[in-house]
Amino acid sequence: MTILIRAAEAEELSASGVSLLADVPDTDGHLTSHRSIFLPGKEGAPPHLHREAAELFFVLNGSLRVLTGEDLIELHQGDFLHVAPNTPHAFEAAGTEPAEVLFVLTHAKPRFGYYRLLERAYRGETDWSEVAKTSDLYDNHYVESPTWQHR
Repeated sequence: MTILIRAAEAEELSASGVSLLADVPDTDGHLTSHRSIFLPGKEGAPPHLHREAAELFFVLNGSLRVLTGEDLIELHQGDFLHVAPNTPHAFEAAGTEPAEVLFVLTHAKPRFGYYRLLERAYRGETDWSEVAKTSDLYDNHYVESPTWQHR
């Protein structure tokens, strides 16, 4: 199966800065992928983990501060990062420029519904408690991280 998503065809979620590329049903269960743009000073994702999915980060532009386990690292344009299942992680733009990142999750559950729910939460159209209720559905489990809180 070949999948081609032209930039103009990707579903854009403007409040969250997410472009939806291909989801698990589109790839016969193999992966889900999206591109995100994170503005400086705005958290990209709070600490969370995926029990089933591995997550791949590829920085297209800018720099990204990432929590992996209890380590804080900074990724720059062209850097690649693999986060294994059950590894707490979080991320945000680092520096003064937006960070543009390609994400791929393997062994993932369908996730486009999650990103659309986040979009509604960012727009104030749904409560963040609704997002929290979807942990098992989307394999996105929020966790506490003193390292991230004190960054």
